[in-house]
Amino acid sequence: MLHNNNIFITIILLLIFTHNHHSSADNHPFLRLPLRHINPQQSPTQIISSDSARLSVLHRNPNLPVTSGAYAGAGQYFVTLHLGTPPQPLLLIADTGSDLIWVTCSACRNNCSATRPPHSAFLARHSTSYCLHHCFDPACRLVPQPSPAGACNHTRLHSPCRYEYSYADGSITNGFFAKEKISFNSTTGKLLRQNSLAFGCGFKVSGPSVSGPGFHGAQGVMGLGRGPVSFVTQLGPRFGKKFSYCLKDYTIIPPPTSYLMIGTDPDPENSKLKYTPLQTNTLLSPFYYIGIQNVYIDNVKLPISPSVWSIDKLGNGGTIVDSGTTLTFLPENAYRHVIATFRRRVKLPAPEGAPANFDLCFNVSGVRKPTVPKLSFKLVGNSVFSPPVGNYFIDTAEDVKCIALQPVTTPGGFSVIGNLMQQGFLFEFDIGKSRLGFSRTGCSKH
Repeated sequence: MLHNNNIFITIILLLIFTHNHHSSADNHPFLRLPLRHINPQQSPTQIISSDSARLSVLHRNPNLPVTSGAYAGAGQYFVTLHLGTPPQPLLLIADTGSDLIWVTCSACRNNCSATRPPHSAFLARHSTSYCLHHCFDPACRLVPQPSPAGACNHTRLHSPCRYEYSYADGSITNGFFAKEKISFNSTTGKLLRQNSLAFGCGFKVSGPSVSGPGFHGAQGVMGLGRGPVSFVTQLGPRFGKKFSYCLKDYTIIPPPTSYLMIGTDPDPENSKLKYTPLQTNTLLSPFYYIGIQNVYIDNVKLPISPSVWSIDKLGNGGTIVDSGTTLTFLPENAYRHVIATFRRRVKLPAPEGAPANFDLCFNVSGVRKPTVPKLSFKLVGNSVFSPPVGNYFIDTAEDVKCIALQPVTTPGGFSVIGNLMQQGFLFEFDIGKSRLGFSRTGCSKH
């Protein structure tokens, strides 16, 4: 929070099923997920370290099954999913940068509370609807396999499908690829049962990205990416192949309710959305890429070549919209132009002892309303994304404001529009029409 000198947000999503609301555009039911806000304590330096670790995980190597979803730091979203028969509530990180749904699993059969806290893992043997995928199932080819020594045996009739996800810091989750019944809380308090969901039942989970403090006690990850096994893809036929979220201004006390919605929002305000096409990547990445054409400061276009934003033939570069990264990362060349322009235009002194790793900070002591230039991005499709100043200049200490931007320093790395930059906007990920919609007014009624 900006109050208490903390600019990170960690949000718990309470998953609520809402019945079909008819609209003129779509006749799909939808899932409405209210967001609740809690405050982990992290310093500005930890912010950058966490986001940098996140980006190192996100940078995919075609020869290594590296998937985002669990990462150090905050700015995460948590969703309560009820899995199994009878339903077991589990807390998962909702991640737009991955497509696998996986949970920590336990083979415990009797007196399980004596060996682990309740709901700290999915108890597969306690569910009558738990079912393994097998090696010969086509679905097994949709998840990365472990090394040959631990891979499935296709010659055995009952050999289960195994998966293994590796992370940049050496963290792994592996286990069985299975399917299970899922449930959602209804507005009446009853659990509404849904069809089976394919997921990873992780019996081996190790490393800081999936079990350390940055995981914040979650039991797994809900992938919301564009891949074939994501939560959105699996539920897509029923919910219209789209989802949206709105992150309200969390500096307001008490903070207003935010939400994430799977499906079509019947609110007519959605008709005010501006759209930019989602771009494709040759690496078949699960990320949501958009195209940036130009950057403006106070409506003056910066001399940045459009090529710095492009995706090359090897799948490097580009820009993703990511709910799991807090700050915004720009290509080195673009970042330097932005920093230099802000430094020229802002007539405020630099603070003493500015936070490490922030390249541009100002002392606003005694300044009632600091004047900061307006930043905007022209996107492919001629839409313009113009965030408010509070989305990119943040309080890092008393009377100190810093720009919440960082450079992309990894060769071949991509740019990221982080969740701070997205604050106060409704974002609609329309996978069916391959486009991203956004609106400043779309959050007003939610």
